[in-house]
Amino acid sequence: MMSSVRTLPQSKEALLKSYTIRLKDDIKSMLENFEEILKLGKGDTDSQLSRMTQCEQDTYEMHVRAANIVRAGESLMKLVSDIKQYLILNDFPSVNEAIATNSKLFRQKQAECDQKLATLRDDMAADLYDLEEEYYTSIYK
Repeated sequence: MMSSVRTLPQSKEALLKSYTIRLKDDIKSMLENFEEILKLGKGDTDSQLSRMTQCEQDTYEMHVRAANIVRAGESLMKLVSDIKQYLILNDFPSVNEAIATNSKLFRQKQAECDQKLATLRDDMAADLYDLEEEYYTSIYK
């Protein structure tokens, strides 16, 4: 099976195709193994083995098939993880959108701060002008 996104760079189409193949293979494996377990559960098999031997063989086969189902399920979970990782690392439009949104937000904050600083500067200049005028017209200088 194909491994995760960490392999050599592939085209998007090839990567998506490999994900689709992995998905179909894992689901097919789960379904086939489940069907075989159900067939074993019916116990329709006619064989020349003794009943005890046949029971042990069926039990062993059920364990193997259950392990195959678990393996296919883990493979599906790994596939989901790989797809999430691919989307997170390669979702450039949403990353660019987030950067643009943050940039716009920070520019607005900068404009607000600049406006507050300009207002503060004007207020301080007016107060300083009043203080200087008071100082220079004072009889105590």
